[in-house]
This record gives sequence, C-alpha cells and structure tokens, in this order.
Amino acid sequence: MRLGMLYAAASFVIWGLFPIYFKALQEIAPAQILVHRMVWSLVFILAVLAWRKQWSWIGKVLRRPKVLAGFAASALFLSSNWFIYIWAVNNGRVIDSSLGYFINPLVSVLMGFLFLRERLRPIQWAAVALAACGVAWLTWQAGQVPWIGLMLAATFGTYGLLRKTAALGALEGLSLETLLLFPFALGYLIVLTLNGQNTFLAASTSTQWLLVAAGPITAIPLLLFAAGARRIPLSMLGLLQYIGPTLQLLLGVWLYHEPFGGARLAGFALVWSALAVYSLEGMWRAWMVKPAVTEPV
Repeated sequence: MRLGMLYAAASFVIWGLFPIYFKALQEIAPAQILVHRMVWSLVFILAVLAWRKQWSWIGKVLRRPKVLAGFAASALFLSSNWFIYIWAVNNGRVIDSSLGYFINPLVSVLMGFLFLRERLRPIQWAAVALAACGVAWLTWQAGQVPWIGLMLAATFGTYGLLRKTAALGALEGLSLETLLLFPFALGYLIVLTLNGQNTFLAASTSTQWLLVAAGPITAIPLLLFAAGARRIPLSMLGLLQYIGPTLQLLLGVWLYHEPFGGARLAGFALVWSALAVYSLEGMWRAWMVKPAVTEPV
C-alpha cells in the first residue's frame, strides 16, 4: 500500500514538474520537441522491453487488426495531447494547461456516460455542472473559451477512454503507440534535416541531451503510475492525481508569473469545488461498500 502510494505520487510529481523541462527547450519548435519525444520514448521503451524480455505480446497484436486500429487512434490522441501541452507551456500558458488536468477526471466521467453507458449519480452530475459553471465563468471573464484546458482534457480523456477498453497493459500499450508514431516522426526529422531545419543538429550539447531525455522522462512516470495503480484503491489514486495540475498551477503563478487575478481564481475555485464534491462522494461510496469483516465462527 505504502509502496503503491509512493509510486503513484512520484508519477504525478514528475508530471507536475513537466513545465520546467519543456521551458528548458524553448529554443526548439514544439513540433520538433514532439517528434523527439516520440523517437526517444520508443528507444527507451524498447530498452526496457529487452531488459525484461517482454516480446511475446508483439506477435499476438500483429495478428489482430482491430487492436492495431484502436492503438493507432489512441496514439493520435496521445500525440495531440503532447503537442498542445508543449505548445501551451512554451507560450506562457502553464496555468491554462493545468486547468485541463484539473477537469480531466470529470471529462472522463462524462465520456463514460456518453460512450460506455455508465450511469452518473446525482452528486456526480452536480460536480460536472459546477465544473461547467467554472469553465463558463472563465470564458466570460476572458472573452474567449479556455480552449487549451478543454483540448487537453478532451484529448487525454479520449485517450483514457480508448485505453480503458484496450487489450494491452501500460508498458506494452505505450510501446505499440510509440512504434506506430515512429515512422511519422522519423519521416518528419528526415525532411527537416534535408531542408537544413533540424535544430537538434545545431543545438548545444546540453539541449541535445535534454531532447534525448524525453524518452525516460515520458516513460518513467507512466510506468510508476501503472505500478502504483495496481497497489492502491482507485479512490486514493483519484486524490493523488491532483498533485500534477496543482504543481503546474503553482509553477505558472510563482515561477513563471502568469496572470492569476481574482476573476480567474473564481473560475478555478468553481472547478476545485466540483473536484471536491466528486472526490468526497467517491470516497464516501468506497467506504460505504467496504465489505464488513466477518468474525470467525
């Protein structure tokens, strides 16, 4: 239990500190950061698979076109989420990106209702309504829809929906996704190189190593999350997941000095209230359905 909490918390802390990493790569275009993330993630994951001698799943997957199609779709949404996040961080929108991961749990609940025919309880509907009010308030006070947060929540929520019904675990699934993305990433890098636009080649050694580090930086928190999720209750995992967006928000306000006045705070407060309602209701239900301990006869 303690080890599971440690694994899960570590994964969310790493995700929460991602803005620092991507800010260090501001000299590289977001699209190029994205393709390097795809390439080096695959290299790192293949090394992990080789170390664990975990190859048997590949042959089975290649004989199942529907599985490949499903993971092609999840790879598309995952890469879209990565690109939007990288662009947002490197364009001074860290707070906007944190909003996406705050509302993501509620978006996932709504997607379960729409696509998996999962029934929402009244309190869950209240939480979704509160979050919608928060987004509406942020839209009104800013004069535009908070599209970065909504797109991040939508792409990651859809990715989670596809992975929920997928046939592979965390490591194998990410391996297949990066493998499917690799030809496009490699082709783009070749085109950039032929046109003299591959900034990796002209970058400093430290920047090149930072790009290479995108592999373990991407894969390690996912593996920690998978290990933690197997050891702790879903309700606890749901509470720990707010570590990531909270750290991102704090970085955006205190380290990068992005504007976060009273009007914007009010919108976030509505979203936080929705999350509190949702989380407390989930904890209460988990406690109520806990099986009673039977005394030995």
